[in-house]
Amino acid sequence: MPRTRGDLVVKLTVKDVNALDQDGFVHAFGPLFEHSPWIAERAWGSAPFAGFQDLISALEREVWRASKDEQLSLLRAHPDLGTRVRMTDHSVKEQSGAGLNQLSPEEYEQFLAFNKQYTGKFKFPFIMAVKGQTKETIREAIRLRIERDMETELGKALQEVCKIGRFRLEPMITSEAEEQAMKTNGSDRIMYYGKGDVWVYRSYAKPLTNVTLIPESGFTGRDNILFGMNIKIAVSGEKFFTSFSEGDNSLVVATDSMKNFILRKAGEYEGATAEGFLEFAGRKFLETYPQMTGVKMTADQVPFEVLPVPGNNGWTGSNLVYRYSQNEHPTALIEVVRTEEGISVVQHSGGVADLKLIKVKGSSFAGFVRDEYTTLPESYDRPLFIFLDIAWNYEDVADALDADRGGYVAAEQIRDIAHTVFHEQHSPSIQNLIYRIGQRALTRFPHLKEIWFESNNRTWETILEQVASGEGKVFTEPRPPYGFQGFSMTKRDLEGL
Repeated sequence: MPRTRGDLVVKLTVKDVNALDQDGFVHAFGPLFEHSPWIAERAWGSAPFAGFQDLISALEREVWRASKDEQLSLLRAHPDLGTRVRMTDHSVKEQSGAGLNQLSPEEYEQFLAFNKQYTGKFKFPFIMAVKGQTKETIREAIRLRIERDMETELGKALQEVCKIGRFRLEPMITSEAEEQAMKTNGSDRIMYYGKGDVWVYRSYAKPLTNVTLIPESGFTGRDNILFGMNIKIAVSGEKFFTSFSEGDNSLVVATDSMKNFILRKAGEYEGATAEGFLEFAGRKFLETYPQMTGVKMTADQVPFEVLPVPGNNGWTGSNLVYRYSQNEHPTALIEVVRTEEGISVVQHSGGVADLKLIKVKGSSFAGFVRDEYTTLPESYDRPLFIFLDIAWNYEDVADALDADRGGYVAAEQIRDIAHTVFHEQHSPSIQNLIYRIGQRALTRFPHLKEIWFESNNRTWETILEQVASGEGKVFTEPRPPYGFQGFSMTKRDLEGL
């Protein structure tokens, strides 16, 4: 089972898992499936495992191989959602995370009624992986699933059981990227150095075209006449250890040389995306310097706005004069490592940062915990001002690196989805707002693997509720501190909704 150091849980590597005997394996992974250790007991026979996916596939395979009676027993071992019954520690944490431990008496009775109706029809409790869900989305899901036939709902319930098992397993196992980072350093020590604020401006880069058009955005591409980035690079390798321990610089590449290397490679790059350039430059570093075994690069793209100028048929966009924008900007991250098979991308993301959205009305925040520490009044139609960073990665990293494949997702498109959802939705909270943005983005771009958010609440302080005439109000900047939210979701979070 996972090792601990004080309160810190140390993740198991796949090597650790493969070293477990059957009793140790069942002890570690039996609790992933509610009161059903027989799943882990049978999955142990599939060892050794090649990685996380191989392990979870072996566990899930035993769920689907089980007899109908065993599957029903597995489902019936789960607690009803939102009801006050004895649950495993896993279920307690999961239901609390979705707010099901804070139901009002009316909500509790509603969940009780839904669960009773569902169980009466299917003879097993309603099961849903509640990570990333809210009590509202869970209630809507149970309402819809009650209407299904027995065969369909049995399959859906087993899918949710497997999803719950996967969510429970993820924090226990070291991911392939984490394992590769450990192999890069030859140990679990942290060791890297690099250069920040490498400003790169390239003119007449390859235009970004062939993007998937979506109804929420008028974005059709970038001309990339100005292609600007602020890059940060960190390199790693066990051979740099003596530069730390003994002051031996014989293998150290000066960070000023790294800066010059990046600037020169910007002239060689033939692609259209920041992610593609980071992968290109990172790969060139590893090919040039064998003492480096890992390169991690991030970029904040520098946005330039096209300026309108008079033309023959009215105003037109200049292809010569641009304005440096102070608004939101695209971001990118790429990490490449040297392996026995060659150079591989182990981490990647695109993103948009510093997005600032203001909605003058149509947002609320009510129903939160009220106790002796609460001074915030409930609000049912407030202005909302948020700072928002969004990032995403792809099922196939090639879509991020090569825009010609037609799968590249531009920051401008995710930005416009955020604008549109903010406009359309009466949001009961920032948490729900960012979930809906993620839901829309993953629906529009099903080839994305994951999307995640970091948001700040910067809502203005109301000074006057009523101006002299009209419906206006008067506000000022909020006083610190500020609230923030973090959230990530995958396509699995869209299932059943």
